[in-house]
Amino acid sequence: MSTPPSYFEDMYRTVSDPWHLTERWYERRKYDLTLAALPRPRYRRAFEPACSVGELTSRLAERCDSVVACDRVRSATDTAAHRNRAQPHVEIRHLTLPGQWPEGTFDLIVLSELLYYFDHAELTDLLNRAVSALEEDGTLIAVHWNHQVAEHLRTGREIAEILSSVPELVLACEHHEADFTLQTFGRRGTDGTAPRSPAAAEGLA
Repeated sequence: MSTPPSYFEDMYRTVSDPWHLTERWYERRKYDLTLAALPRPRYRRAFEPACSVGELTSRLAERCDSVVACDRVRSATDTAAHRNRAQPHVEIRHLTLPGQWPEGTFDLIVLSELLYYFDHAELTDLLNRAVSALEEDGTLIAVHWNHQVAEHLRTGREIAEILSSVPELVLACEHHEADFTLQTFGRRGTDGTAPRSPAAAEGLA
């Protein structure tokens, strides 16, 4: 069974930023590594589910023409919308995944601290939707905590193994630390070709 909605609602009930995403050096450094792992300097349209208070969202906005971000907790999306109010190309929505998936396609999908809350059926559904919505040669990046947590059904390393087995995705970058695992994938072309590396994209390789 997936982590129940009450867990997230309780987390935000008495504090606007329960994971202290805007304060901790750990989070700031992780966000810096996440952005550094993106193979392209700029993206057309990004999707960031489970955006929480919108700290990573604001950083993604610097690299994207358009960002759609969402969270299942209303107070979190209110905070995220307020934090990004000066960026008209950022849209914050109140959605519950995987059922409420946004329309259209994306050339960047960011799955950060999210996938270990879903049981097998919902995780499979979410990944199928993500692959379907990811444009050819698009980027999917995933970052997940590696330590055991009662509400987490998997660790970051276990999620990394699942993502690496998705046939439409090609692993481009993998970074393991004691605390988290970060992976960047490209979307395989309809002819089966792998996306170009950053060096190849600039004619260096």
